[in-house]
Amino acid sequence: MTKKKILCLFLALILVLLAFSGCGKKNENTVVIYSSSEEFRNDYTLKRLKEQFPTYDIKLQYLPTGKNAAKIKAEGTNTEADILLGVESSYLNDASDALADLSSYDTSHYLDDMIDPNHKYLVWDRFSGGIVVNKTLLQEKGLKTPQSYEDLLKPEYKGLISMSNPTSSSTGYMFLKSLCNAWGEEKALEYFDKLSENIYQFSSSGSGPVNALVQGEAVIGLGMTFHAVQEINNGTNLEILYFDEGSPYAITGTAVIDGRLEKTAVKEVFDFLMNTLCEEDKEQFSPEAIFKDQATSMENYPQNISYSDMTGIDDLDAKEKLLAQWKY
Repeated sequence: MTKKKILCLFLALILVLLAFSGCGKKNENTVVIYSSSEEFRNDYTLKRLKEQFPTYDIKLQYLPTGKNAAKIKAEGTNTEADILLGVESSYLNDASDALADLSSYDTSHYLDDMIDPNHKYLVWDRFSGGIVVNKTLLQEKGLKTPQSYEDLLKPEYKGLISMSNPTSSSTGYMFLKSLCNAWGEEKALEYFDKLSENIYQFSSSGSGPVNALVQGEAVIGLGMTFHAVQEINNGTNLEILYFDEGSPYAITGTAVIDGRLEKTAVKEVFDFLMNTLCEEDKEQFSPEAIFKDQATSMENYPQNISYSDMTGIDDLDAKEKLLAQWKY
């Protein structure tokens, strides 16, 4: 073999090694986030992350919370994702074997009931629900504003109430679970059997009830507080009511796939999410309290919400047993 050929082979080998080195470097700077937050919140989060880390290749993919956790549970630590964002706590618990231990993170600033005892996620958000009414339609139909869950059973509200289906929506399930905790399962399920006679629609998504109010398809909706506030701020004549049983709620968390915190880019992105963007998210979109000294507020957002007893909301086995009794 001539010296020229040897030199060419040597140069080719160097180029190959450099190419692999470049791929490895790019891979180290890539962070993949599976998010179950709403699109407008994802857009804000990704924009801020790209501003903070211009040299990182940050990819954010939306997946509904159930599909998100099911994907992680099936793929385990071999998943493409590095970080899970805004996933409901019950599903994170179900996928916990694939999640990193976050016990080294300081959670002293969180409210006591906002801390995962297993340290597999940090709380990202609390989203609550209320009884939302279209005040214009109530007046047009000559109806009184309901004052209790029992009032919703009155015949004058027949076909005028919208609720999301607990089998497909976390929002619907938190209403069901809150009344089960307040009244006992038997009485709560009997109540929803009666309420079904007045239901215009059991929607498949949590946004369905408020959307039905905005579109004039329903007068009363068992909906999400932050969604109702958005529509109020957009000019829709809605009112949010909370009955004696309190406001039902669920929490979402942010987690890291086991083994990925060793990657500098992932750790830096996760730390920025939890130390900076979590608070910004409360200021921009959902001010409900998860921190002890939280002082975020939003125009027309209810203050000092009295929450329901949501014990067991994050128990997926109990959820499956309860939903097996749901008829609709």
